[in-house]
Amino acid sequence: MSGNRPERVGEAIRNELSELVSREVHDPGVGFVTFTRVKVSPDLQLARVYYTTMGDEKAQRETAKALKRAAPFLRRQLGQRIRLRRVPEVEFFYDESIAQGDRIERILQELKAESASRLSSEGATATESRERSGIGVPAHEREGGAGAAKPPTIDDGNSDE
Repeated sequence: MSGNRPERVGEAIRNELSELVSREVHDPGVGFVTFTRVKVSPDLQLARVYYTTMGDEKAQRETAKALKRAAPFLRRQLGQRIRLRRVPEVEFFYDESIAQGDRIERILQELKAESASRLSSEGATATESRERSGIGVPAHEREGGAGAAKPPTIDDGNSDE
């Protein structure tokens, strides 16, 4: 039963932190923050909070500093809102997994587009070679060969020659 207690406490901490940061923390350095997960140690003494934020690297550094400044306040607020004998120390870590997932998704999209363009260019090349060889082209459209011979003309005697 105690095996999933750290998970339950972590989820409660994540929910409370989300609410606290959005409503109680008035630090302009804390931009748009999303808490992705909270890992609580088995003894409930340490909570590692993973987050993502919008913006470039500079904005991420500002958010990290602001969260570090707000950590004591957030810990006190957690102590008032969650019933625990001892409120865990709160450490914030930027979650790289979202950025890595986006990067992998971009790479996959590029590969898919490259593959599609390669297939379409190969398809055009294959069509051109079939046209040159006469495969898949109707006989009356082929240049040369048996199907391209002109039909014999019938002399009906009415020509000007």
